Amino acid sequence: MATLIYSAITSVDGYVSDSRGNFDWAAPDEEVHRFVNAQERPIGTYLYGRRMYETMVFWETAMDAPDQPAFVREYAEIWQAADKVVYSSTLQAVASARTRIERSFDPQAIRKLKATSARDISIGGPHLAAEAIRSGLVDEYRQLMVPVIVGGGNRWLPDGVRVDLELVDERRFDGGVVASRYRRRDS
Repeated sequence: MATLIYSAITSVDGYVSDSRGNFDWAAPDEEVHRFVNAQERPIGTYLYGRRMYETMVFWETAMDAPDQPAFVREYAEIWQAADKVVYSSTLQAVASARTRIERSFDPQAIRKLKATSARDISIGGPHLAAEAIRSGLVDEYRQLMVPVIVGGGNRWLPDGVRVDLELVDERRFDGGVVASRYRRRDS
């Protein structure tokens, strides 16, 4: 059975973007990017909401830009090799290979995907992840906490949900980013 993983780069105060929608403070340096590459390599399918997909589709053509560093090219290859499912009622077409649109989030379909997938699944974007968290589908939470307080914006975790977690890994990077990996206790 595949693990459903929710990963996010957050501020210390728990936001994935600030009150203006900016997340430029979250750009990983080379050390963190290489760590992310290693974490993402086992992913077979990415689940995205429309906004997260529109951000991530950059990786479809990232290798076309001149002078991309090796770690950026590596992430682009990892991303391109995985399947992508975009949950959107408004998106008319996708701009990446191996991508399909689903009009609504169906927890039962995700349970079936988890049961039949040979590789892990990643869910991206706090709004879509909130639906999966509320449905009890997320098995693992991975947070890359950036040393910045943004004071408001788009929270990485939903309100009104309790999930008991077990810390299974942690790492501190030279630039002050802290990675933590938690597993649901009842998984």
